Amino acid sequence: MKTDMTLFEDYQIRRVYDEEAEIWWFSVIDIVQVLTQQSDYKAARNYWKVLKNRLKKEGSELVTNCNQLKLPAADGKRYLTDVATAETLLRLVQSVPSPKAEPIKLWLAKVGYERMQEMADPAMSLNRARETWQKHGRSEKWIQQRMTGQETRNKLTDYWSNHDIRQGEEFAILTNIIHQEWSAVSVKDHRKLKGLQSQNLRDHMSEAAKRP
Repeated sequence: MKTDMTLFEDYQIRRVYDEEAEIWWFSVIDIVQVLTQQSDYKAARNYWKVLKNRLKKEGSELVTNCNQLKLPAADGKRYLTDVATAETLLRLVQSVPSPKAEPIKLWLAKVGYERMQEMADPAMSLNRARETWQKHGRSEKWIQQRMTGQETRNKLTDYWSNHDIRQGEEFAILTNIIHQEWSAVSVKDHRKLKGLQSQNLRDHMSEAAKRP
């Protein structure tokens, strides 16, 4: 997963791109900070804490649709932070009375529109991935190996899905078995060897180590 920062007006919004699912996850607190127009991050965090508890009591699915990922904070460290997709945030905005509600909804809708464009034309997503890897200094050979490996992975997971293997734990077990057969270490141990936390392991392979 790739973490970066984007801007809405003068507000910084942290987000993470999940390459496997091809979706953006946005920091909920950063969006709440925009809606409440708080300059103090702690005040926005407390507002979200209260709102989150209220939504839970109401049985709202908005809270269950949120995820947690480690995002960088002002002190330079990474902390588990509530994140949500643009679709979930569009619904969440309705729970916060704010003059920024409509502008942030339009901004989030634009993110969704760009995703719809990529779904209609997958080449756009591939081009974006290629540009990102180029910016990270990856060679054309590395990029081609990475894209070929992803295509093979997609075919494999499609095969699993067609044979009633459930995504999540069962996918992870099979992936780990294949990884151990190839590298002689588990995915978890391999990530530790490379000092990775939330990053995609395949993005940190050398040209020699990468396999389809």
